[in-house]
Amino acid sequence: MKDVNRILVVSRSTKSCQKAVHYGVSLARRYGAKLFVVHVMHNPFRLEGWNFGITSLRMEYERLQQKFREDIDHILEAEKTKGLVIQAVMKTGSRSDETIKMVKEENIDLLIMLAHEEGHIEHFLFGHDNEELIRKMPCSIMLVKKESDHAAQ
Repeated sequence: MKDVNRILVVSRSTKSCQKAVHYGVSLARRYGAKLFVVHVMHNPFRLEGWNFGITSLRMEYERLQQKFREDIDHILEAEKTKGLVIQAVMKTGSRSDETIKMVKEENIDLLIMLAHEEGHIEHFLFGHDNEELIRKMPCSIMLVKKESDHAAQ
């Protein structure tokens, strides 16, 4: 079995992705691994030649993106002060393309990402399924499920 020395968490601007980041932090701490966090945002407003007339939606998208960056950066800064080696980057584009590129460039051993549970709005805002990543990934993958709102008590 290959050692886990380099972990990549794929993060998007949803509350559930914070859980994936927490898993990455925990595993990196346990294995003494370097943690990479990539925020990949699909930009639905980058369509040249199209005018959707939805400036308020664009502004809300940018506000949510900034808020999520701040939340994740806060989590990561706290871990950095405890000695965990973390490199976080923000990218805009195809989630699968940017993730595969980073996995190859950084020789990632384990990829952690949110399991596919999104609806149509998330697909529009953040891109498509995990299936493409799972098929093309040269490393092991951990899919994190968000907790059900109807968890058994």
